[in-house]
Amino acid sequence: MCINAVTSVYEIILYDINMQYYPRLRDLREDMDYTQDRLVKILNMHKTTYTNYEQGKREPPFELIIKLAKLYNVSIDYIAGIIDEPKPIK
Repeated sequence: MCINAVTSVYEIILYDINMQYYPRLRDLREDMDYTQDRLVKILNMHKTTYTNYEQGKREPPFELIIKLAKLYNVSIDYIAGIIDEPKPIK
């Protein structure tokens, strides 16, 4: 990432979050031993759509992040890369 005088703090924060965001989706899926095919059936969505979320090509909707947090029993903050401990949902 090239930082110049025009780059806002907001853009830097978003860049940092996005660098961690998508790998967590894949890591959590793999930790549960889910293939993408199995997960998209659980979520009732197209595989291409989900693949785009994992690869960072599309921004996942908040509703999906909530579903994934419940499915994986982790906090939304963990999925977003804000915290490093999964903090299971109580």
